[in-house]
Amino acid sequence: MTLRPTPSSTEQTSIRLSTALAALLLIAGIAATLFHAQSEFAIALRWCGIALFLPFVLRRRSLLAWTFLAMFAGAELGADAPHLAVGTQIISEIFLRLIRVIVAPLIFGGIVTGIAGHGELKGVGRVAIKAIVFFEIVTTLGMILGLIAINISQAGVGVVLPAVAEASIPLGHPGWHNALLNIFPENIAQVAVFALLFGAALATLPKAKSAPLLSVLQSLTDTMFRITRIVMYMAPAAAGAALAYTVGSMGLATLLPLTKLIVTYYTGLLAFVLLVLFPILLIARIPVGKFWSAVAEPAAIGFATTTSEAALPQSMENMEAFGVPRWIVSFVIPTGYSFNLTGSSLYLSMAAIFAAQAGGIHMGWGEQLMILATLLLTSKGVAGVARGSLVVLMATASTLHIPMAAVLMILGIDTLMDMGRTGMNVIGNCMAAAVVAKWEKADSTN
Repeated sequence: MTLRPTPSSTEQTSIRLSTALAALLLIAGIAATLFHAQSEFAIALRWCGIALFLPFVLRRRSLLAWTFLAMFAGAELGADAPHLAVGTQIISEIFLRLIRVIVAPLIFGGIVTGIAGHGELKGVGRVAIKAIVFFEIVTTLGMILGLIAINISQAGVGVVLPAVAEASIPLGHPGWHNALLNIFPENIAQVAVFALLFGAALATLPKAKSAPLLSVLQSLTDTMFRITRIVMYMAPAAAGAALAYTVGSMGLATLLPLTKLIVTYYTGLLAFVLLVLFPILLIARIPVGKFWSAVAEPAAIGFATTTSEAALPQSMENMEAFGVPRWIVSFVIPTGYSFNLTGSSLYLSMAAIFAAQAGGIHMGWGEQLMILATLLLTSKGVAGVARGSLVVLMATASTLHIPMAAVLMILGIDTLMDMGRTGMNVIGNCMAAAVVAKWEKADSTN
């Protein structure tokens, strides 16, 4: 996916100058807007800055670089021409539909060939237990960190709530039975469970009967990975279109009243990386630079599209290339969609306390820990429904008599926060696969 020819020293200097000038023009364009300069002049500065990034992107020929350039261009298009930007959503929708075609056979083939083809039937139970233990520890730490961050920033204190009727909030039916069903979201965990059963059954057949089917499934899996590489060439355009739609549909003015909450959340994500994920990588002796290279592309795709599913095939392919066995990747990453939503866990605890603060409800640490315990139980399977984090948040707010108007305020900026939590979810699931593989001594990441 990445071709990086070595440029000459003259080309390197030219690219550095172009990139530096591009950054200066972008900063100047943003500053011009803040100081109320003519909008056409500010827009021209920013687009010139984006265009000057092209030499850098063309030289690297990296999917990640193209994705970030497309995200910059998409955000600018959304700000400058919102009506046009909203219409670009069809590009990201086509990309997501292509991804959904790939996901099920990719997971199925990876798990079945790993279990039945490599004699890993005995290891499935161990890997499942280790993965769930890891998921629970990391998501709990995420919720605790979110709780601490919002108590420090007090982002909800002093926020004026809009006058909103309670009935206008689409709560749905967040009962315990739906929470249980959502642990097995369609096309991801259901496929993984079926693949486990199928692989176990296939492993018990005589080799003469299982070998032909295994050969077909291995070819199927290899073919799906090849299709993934083809579809991923569309990822930058899809990422740019998704961001253009987001900015164009909600408008930047929506962000201003809740800027403090947004800053608190992304600061919390940074703290989570530094205080939780980075130490885990060091303890597990996973090479940090190599791991970042493996997760950067899928995390960027998840960030831009706000859909973890969009990053799933790339995550699986990159982690296998990183050195994690295919059957562990195919089992752990899809399972993480229900149990290891690291970015969502931090978001949920932070958003719940923010809503209480905005509603003028003072909560002691005991009450806050009770909220945390409730969220730990109800958040499982939130990947199974669109905007599942909001459904869980609304259900928790309703139970604890937190004003729904405060939750509705968060709804206005949810897409922007969803970018961060989706990107972090992707990173967390990839890291879970790497850690479990290390735990099993089945990796080759060094």
